[in-house]
Amino acid sequence: MRAVHVVIAPDCFTGTLTATQAAEAMAAGWHDTAPGDALTLLPLSDGGPGFLDVLGRALEGETVALTVSDPVGREVPAAVLVVEHEGGRTAYVESAQAAGLHLLAADERNPALTSTWGVGQLVLAALEEDVDRIVVGLGGSGTNDAGAGLLAALGAGPADVLARGGSALAQAPDDALTGLLAARDRFSGVDLVVATDVDNPLLGFKGASAVFGPQKGASPELAQELEGALGRFTEIVARTLPSPLDLLTGSPRRLEREPGAGAAGGLGYALFLLGGRRVSGVDLVLDAVGFHDVVRESDLVVTGEGTFDWQSLQGKVAAGVAVAALEAGLPSVVLAGQVLVGRRETMGLGISGTYAVAETPEEVDAALLDPVGTLRARAARVARTWSAGR
Repeated sequence: MRAVHVVIAPDCFTGTLTATQAAEAMAAGWHDTAPGDALTLLPLSDGGPGFLDVLGRALEGETVALTVSDPVGREVPAAVLVVEHEGGRTAYVESAQAAGLHLLAADERNPALTSTWGVGQLVLAALEEDVDRIVVGLGGSGTNDAGAGLLAALGAGPADVLARGGSALAQAPDDALTGLLAARDRFSGVDLVVATDVDNPLLGFKGASAVFGPQKGASPELAQELEGALGRFTEIVARTLPSPLDLLTGSPRRLEREPGAGAAGGLGYALFLLGGRRVSGVDLVLDAVGFHDVVRESDLVVTGEGTFDWQSLQGKVAAGVAVAALEAGLPSVVLAGQVLVGRRETMGLGISGTYAVAETPEEVDAALLDPVGTLRARAARVARTWSAGR
């Protein structure tokens, strides 16, 4: 039988495997069943953890190492990727290196207190590299401060007011952002790109606090408190920064309502205040790794992530891969640690099948103890269904 050309393009399995490790485990399992198949490994990211690792594999660039603050103020290693391109230089920043939930122990996850100050340090380092474009990947954060910490690091206001976490913003004075205009001017001549995995606004039922606060450790009461604090922050912004005008209608734009303003606990909003524009993180990465060219020569696409749930259907890697595969006329399947959505929800994306590594509590425990081995075994079983060359 003819060998099958399979593109293996997963996101990271958060907390257990990087995207590269997941792709390698899937490939090993596939070869266990169908050693004659041709496999192309394309680890991916949607802007969250692994963003720099994935882009560093695909793009020729220089990695600038530095030390920044994590969400609770500890020093952690981080990097900026600088890439020369026709007409200029681009710096890529992964916000999760400084604000990631994975940096916090379970008892440290408190979005009332965590800060994005370290992300501001990363963006400052990018500015110092004499670039004309900065791309900031957002996702996987453990913060909910509307990017106030980032703005403080850029000189927009005092750190003792803006960099103490989301809840402290409720008591911020009217003059807390006197340096915001000057901070925005630092990006004059720089294309600031905000690569997000979600399109949520900053406030409301679909906002940062309500939707993502709980996974960062917020109780319902704390999520409501944070909603009020971020609302107070937008009031201070309105007193400080003139609203930009919509180019079509000429009416003022409410940046807190813009799609992606709620990404990474509101980091999207802060970057919009600095003149940033939003793009889909997964689409940016797919273009960077040459995904569309590779799938044209392939038969099947296998993607995956730790938990495939309703959020996965909205701007995450699996959804982006499935849509791109559908456009190329290829089937795609999802191999995830857990699958929490049904066939009806995935049909619209063109996904041909979803497969879970773990379906029972015992299997979840086993997967956490041996993530590579259990993912490899599941990939081997999936190959029995999808490989004609076995």
